[in-house]
This record gives sequence, C-alpha cells and structure tokens, in this order.
Amino acid sequence: AFNIVSSLVMTVTDKKSDIAILRTLGASPATITRIFMVQGMIIGMVGTLIGTILGVIAALTIGEVFSWVSQVFGLQLMDAYFINYLPSQLRGSDVLTVVSVSLALSFLATIYPALRAAKIQPAEALRYE
Repeated sequence: AFNIVSSLVMTVTDKKSDIAILRTLGASPATITRIFMVQGMIIGMVGTLIGTILGVIAALTIGEVFSWVSQVFGLQLMDAYFINYLPSQLRGSDVLTVVSVSLALSFLATIYPALRAAKIQPAEALRYE
C-alpha cells in the first residue's frame, strides 16, 4: 500500500502538465480521479495475484524447499525448528482474507494520490512549461 501511494504521488508529480492538458481539453476532476484510481488498483491487483501465487506455492512446498537447500548447499537451515516435519496446512479462508485485505488496502492507497491529481489547476501547472 505504501509503495502504491508513493508511486502514484510521484506519477502525479511527473504528469502535472499532462493532467493539466487533459483538464483544458475537458476532462473533469472526477475523470482524473478515476484514471489514477484505476492505475493504482491495477498495480494492487497484479501485486496481489503474484503474491498469492508465490505464497500458495511456498506454503505447499516449504518442507521440500528447505530439504533441497540443505542438500544442495550443505547447510543445516532451521534444524532447531523441525521445519521439515511440521505439516503446512493451506486454508482457503486464510488466503481469501489476505487477498481481500490486500485489495482493500490497495484501493485505500489510491485515494490520496487520485484526489491530489484531481486538484491540479491547469493554469498553475502549465505556467512554467
């Protein structure tokens, strides 16, 4: 969520003149807001999808991964925790909860930069261009 906010704020700063041009061509502040909210939600959905896939794979194969790393590199990783012997249970409800919270945070993270972009005044942004 913090990365989404920071990247969108930087995008708004970099694209001030483009936003101003859109506003002079007739785009409403609501349209500008929607543009940045859609951009942020796409970033959030792609990140959530990739994170979910990698997380599910890691949860299902954690024992095998540690065994493989121990054999290949000759290291005794996490032997004190018996990670190879602990069962890993993947619960769909947990995955769904994490995905839902992630998407909600992504949506909330888009609000501030989108509203900031909508407040850009064309005359001010284009004054020094």
